[in-house]
Amino acid sequence: MRGRYPAGPEAALQLAGSKQARQRLRVILQLLAGQLRVHEACVRLGVGATRLEQLRRRALQAAVEALEPRPGGRPRSQQQPQLTHIAELEARVLELERELALSRAREELASIPQRAEKKR
Repeated sequence: MRGRYPAGPEAALQLAGSKQARQRLRVILQLLAGQLRVHEACVRLGVGATRLEQLRRRALQAAVEALEPRPGGRPRSQQQPQLTHIAELEARVLELERELALSRAREELASIPQRAEKKR
């Protein structure tokens, strides 16, 4: 068979993250691969068996969540809130324009002399 061998648990050391997190992942991968026993893993990490099991479960759960299927392509941009805000502002402008036109009409009516008052 051709090709290179996989890096195995040592690949964890090449990932981004703190040194402690990478070391924990490496030990957990070695444990899962059968390269370490539980007691050896506990000694390397300086934790008890219960804490080791918590770390193992958390790492595996994070891996499952990271591998969940997701829709392809780029995520939609958050244009919707902006469009809603623009629509609200446009509605407010229309309302203010109506109020202004009504106010001007009242002003015009007030400036016209009343005929009934002139006859008296």
